[in-house]
Amino acid sequence: MDTGRIDELVRTRIETVEELEAVVGVPTPAILEKHTTFTTPLMREYIEQARFFVLATSDAGGNCDCSPRGDLISRVLFPDDKTLVLPDRPGNRRADSYRNILENPHVGILFLVPGVDEVVRVNGRASLSTDPDLLAELAMSGKPAQLAVIVQIDEAYLHCARAILRAKLWDPETWVEAESVPSLRDILAEQHNLKHEDLEPARQERYRAELY
Repeated sequence: MDTGRIDELVRTRIETVEELEAVVGVPTPAILEKHTTFTTPLMREYIEQARFFVLATSDAGGNCDCSPRGDLISRVLFPDDKTLVLPDRPGNRRADSYRNILENPHVGILFLVPGVDEVVRVNGRASLSTDPDLLAELAMSGKPAQLAVIVQIDEAYLHCARAILRAKLWDPETWVEAESVPSLRDILAEQHNLKHEDLEPARQERYRAELY
């Protein structure tokens, strides 16, 4: 599909809720009302087993970022049923998510438990803290978190399994060989017209050995 065709499709895009609902349909009242402003004991138990989550943020201008996070053992804390606390671990120091939160506190979080098809979604307002006691409580491998993200919950709900089932995400028979996927080094070299010898090894063993 050429650029001209894309430009035409953008010009004739869907622009109203009515046009959208004509395509996707209208949700039932049960779907519209499935969220709560608090977490339940079973929802918290799910999140406490969710070793991987994705944090979505945007800046004051609406420019978005989506950042993956994970620990072998979940360290998400629940001071109460309307608040959760996320740990931050050492990374590349861009801190895109946190720069966004300073401008716009609204966040969305998608929690996944390996091998489980349903996911839990939480939307809320985030604050950043360096309280030593809180960072110690979020410690992993004997090292405190370097930052804590306190989220005051606006919406919490379960998301159905369709996307995970369609992707067969947890089915090892559908997984590709890692060597067949372009490496980070090769993508960076192509993206920025760099020579391979100026970059980290293909699979960046250094950061794999320094997770905490």
